Amino acid sequence: MQQRQVKSMLSRTFFLVIANFAFLCSNIAEAQSETSEPSRETHFLQLALDCVDREYPNKISHVLQSDSDARTPRDLHPAFYGCYDWHSAVHGHWLIVRLLRGGLGEAADAAATAALDGHLNPEAMAGEVAYFQAEGRASYERPYGLAWLLQLSAELREWDDPRAARWAAALAPLEAVVADRYRTWLPNLAYPIRIGTHNQSAFGFALALDWARTAGDTELEALLVETSLRFHAGDQACPIGYEPSGEDFLSPCLMEADLMRRVMDRQAYADWLSAFLPDIPTDGSADWLEPGVVLDASDGKLVHLDGVNLSRAWNLEAIADALPSDDPRRASLLATAARHAESGIASVTGDDYAGGHWLASFATYLITGRALDIPG
Repeated sequence: MQQRQVKSMLSRTFFLVIANFAFLCSNIAEAQSETSEPSRETHFLQLALDCVDREYPNKISHVLQSDSDARTPRDLHPAFYGCYDWHSAVHGHWLIVRLLRGGLGEAADAAATAALDGHLNPEAMAGEVAYFQAEGRASYERPYGLAWLLQLSAELREWDDPRAARWAAALAPLEAVVADRYRTWLPNLAYPIRIGTHNQSAFGFALALDWARTAGDTELEALLVETSLRFHAGDQACPIGYEPSGEDFLSPCLMEADLMRRVMDRQAYADWLSAFLPDIPTDGSADWLEPGVVLDASDGKLVHLDGVNLSRAWNLEAIADALPSDDPRRASLLATAARHAESGIASVTGDDYAGGHWLASFATYLITGRALDIPG
């Protein structure tokens, strides 16, 4: 375990030096000023704080059974009504917890705590549970939003702080509902969902598996591992050259590889990756996978490609970390991760709400090393 931690730390050092060079150069004056909070994390936190209480614009996505279902976002979702849609509100709360757990200045700490107290409380969660239990919502936010809810819960479970214990206790009834949704879904899912947007199964499995291991839910863990191996153990020659599609924010190939590192030992994973992505260079080059290009950041669908750069970056870094230390593919994986990270982090400006309401969560998952900070 110590050897793995040292190797992970070295990987992140190499990665972050390259990935953040452009960002640091563009913000050198601010970086040199006396402040208790890194400017980048402060910016991401503010984007989340600005949206978790912002009810409109809002995309409500459910089937109406009657007139009574036509209600405001705050009425439908007492906790997660902001950030344009339910799943973005959930991972906005995760972002706040993640950065608060890492340490903030006094003012930011107080603002973050107040926001979470206002949303992660028993009364709000009772309303969220009631929404999920209503007719016609068995597949609501499956798997993307459900995965982020479990990620939020995992973050709280891992953090030894009285506030985290309070918020985790409030979240527990909804956590139980979401875990049960996975248990009923997986036995009936005959095929993987290989797309680059919300319904992708690999992303949903990966975050749910991290939660199951954190929570000690061995039943769900075993179900996720068995299903992942059944779906993907024999996969070969993933057509990564076809990526990205025009609205992707997740890589079908790389997210699958990120999932499989969680369910295979190191050498088996290295062998599997050779068949799955046979063209990863061994010369340390970074140009074998081009970052996605966004031509209109105000378009809510096209701006997804800023997200694919961020998620690819954490995928590539995690894939490299899962390989043996002497694997010749590691340098190219990390170099390409850095290239994607540089592009992705630069896009998190908050200038337009189309990307501002969610990209900071992806950036935080990347820069705080959450992909590597998972239970084994």
